[in-house]
Amino acid sequence: MTYRGASILAALALAFAFSALADATGKWNAEFDTQIGQQKYTFELKVDGANLTGKATSPRGTQEIKEGKAGGDDVSFVELVEIQGQPVRIEYKGKVSGDEMKLTRKVGDFGQSEAVAKRAK
Repeated sequence: MTYRGASILAALALAFAFSALADATGKWNAEFDTQIGQQKYTFELKVDGANLTGKATSPRGTQEIKEGKAGGDDVSFVELVEIQGQPVRIEYKGKVSGDEMKLTRKVGDFGQSEAVAKRAK
């Protein structure tokens, strides 16, 4: 193999590796089955390197996403809300695969639920 051929193969392998990384940037819709019933969420996310920012909109309003991280196909972020006058931390961990993001949502000490968010078209 020539040097040029090896360079082309290396460039293709690198391009393939980067294309395999999932990008959570965009608008996502999810429904969580919670102790208080079904809750619809819209997440608007932006990934910049390992940082994930954005907002979460639910029946309680819109909250800025905190502590967002992205790496490969993994994402994590926090939503801080007030429930019955008390601050509650909602932690999300997920895996992005194409136009789906599987999320686990932990609401303080109250419980945990899972949902599959779909990328809005």
